[in-house]
Amino acid sequence: MIERREFSTLGGADHGWLKAKHHFSFADYRDPKRVHWGALRVWNDDEIGAGEGFPPHPHADMEIITYVREGAITHEDSLGNRGRTEAGDVQVMSAGTGIRHSEYNFERETTKIFQIWIIPDKRGGKPSWGAKPFPRGERSGRFVTLASGKQSDPDALPIRTDARVLGATLKAGETAEYPIGATRRGYLVPAKGAVDVNGVRIDARDGAAIAKEPVIKETALEDAEIVLVDAA
Repeated sequence: MIERREFSTLGGADHGWLKAKHHFSFADYRDPKRVHWGALRVWNDDEIGAGEGFPPHPHADMEIITYVREGAITHEDSLGNRGRTEAGDVQVMSAGTGIRHSEYNFERETTKIFQIWIIPDKRGGKPSWGAKPFPRGERSGRFVTLASGKQSDPDALPIRTDARVLGATLKAGETAEYPIGATRRGYLVPAKGAVDVNGVRIDARDGAAIAKEPVIKETALEDAEIVLVDAA
């Protein structure tokens, strides 16, 4: 089963400095049919104006993954961490028992991100933050695991949940497969380009909610950059 969630049907808000689209219920957007997808709770498509950002605010008991599509985002938190994550790269914050952080776009251009929240397997734990570059060229024609709660993914950023966040870049006509397993749930969004996912067309920034599909097969209908979450 693959449910296409067209970009035009997503909830959202325009705050001027922030233009946000929500794949799932978030803030003032409520849709009882789109609350979560397995352990995946939030997928926000955010555009942050130059010199703008989210001031310090708290989180707890959530795995928060930021995938930077364009520009860069600068993170600072109550643990003393500070870092700048550029386009194509990823940062992860395990909120644990509680953490305060800010996220600002200090660039001269709009920064575009996917902000992904996944429910942790257990509540609590020491909060943490980390970031890592994932060059798009190394994802050419294949999926690379960007963040993972599995010990079998030592090169990925660690998260505290039975899930993976993966990325791939495909040239038009190229195909990549991911063996997700029939009991798992997938959620796929092309950051750029259009793809065919097991026979269903998914355009840029559309969502594909995937269940009961042992293998996810993506063929690029045009040059594409894909982000996929595999969750319980």
